[in-house]
Amino acid sequence: MIVNFRKVTPTPLDFNIESNDIVFKGSLKYDGENLVLLEATISGSIDLDCYLCAETFVLPLDEEISFLISNGVYSNVNEEYDVVESFEGNIDLQELLNSEIELIKSGYYSCENCKQEERN
Repeated sequence: MIVNFRKVTPTPLDFNIESNDIVFKGSLKYDGENLVLLEATISGSIDLDCYLCAETFVLPLDEEISFLISNGVYSNVNEEYDVVESFEGNIDLQELLNSEIELIKSGYYSCENCKQEERN
């Protein structure tokens, strides 16, 4: 789903994207200075490999995310939110979802068996 920056106003614009077993749901609203505030949740599940034993397991997702999207290069500093730069006047929500999933996958997660062994 691609949203043009000009379509985003101070009134929240809701979106809902479903991809495989993941739901990306939230809103976009104009935040000033060519910035759009994205507030959303990512829920569902993804398959991951345990970083200890390499067995595949299912990780349930229930993540709340919020960040600013800049229409072009962002040169200021924002201490409250991370800023994602978007080009060509569009916000590609599917690309943002894919990036968030890859960010989650880059973490270190262990399966239940390895968690049990770590506790003992």
